[in-house]
Amino acid sequence: MVWRPDYIDVDRLKSYLSIELDDTADDDDLIMWASASSRAVDEATNRQFGNTLGPLARTYRRPAVWTPALQLWLLEIDDVQDTTGMLINGGDAAAAAAVLLPDDAPLENRPYERLGFESPPVLGTPVVVTARWGWNEVPAAVPAACLLQANRWNSRRRAPFGVAGSPDQQSQVRLLARLDPDVATSLIGLTRRRRVG
Repeated sequence: MVWRPDYIDVDRLKSYLSIELDDTADDDDLIMWASASSRAVDEATNRQFGNTLGPLARTYRRPAVWTPALQLWLLEIDDVQDTTGMLINGGDAAAAAAVLLPDDAPLENRPYERLGFESPPVLGTPVVVTARWGWNEVPAAVPAACLLQANRWNSRRRAPFGVAGSPDQQSQVRLLARLDPDVATSLIGLTRRRRVG
């Protein structure tokens, strides 16, 4: 896998839209929608579901925040699911007196999102984390959400003024320029809050 991959491909999208695989008339649009729906999912969840192919160093300049409930100084980091060879300021997590959180991340097949320190990192000194970033596996809800969103865009091009359905049959739906509500619902458990700073 790679960083920020497309979570669906054209063949999967054609199958979902009931388009014959050898029908290439709309391939340019379908390629665009596969990619655009993937980026819309990234934006909606405030994360991406690919991974770096090897360890990379990332620098965090935000100050750690004291959390009384955990009795730790917390620093939010990007998603890390594979901790093999992970380094914090050039040493392993134990040497840096760091705890990876949440504790149940491996059990839930989810990435670590925070580092916890018993003592605060030195103010003004960046924390450098070297890791293989991202997710080992794309959660099933992600490609499903992409298919729903791409289908919405496919319907939109046949809907004058963004209105689909029939007022006579009381099936009129306005296709607003926002994420499909079913997509948003399916991604709730995968959404990460936005960091400040």
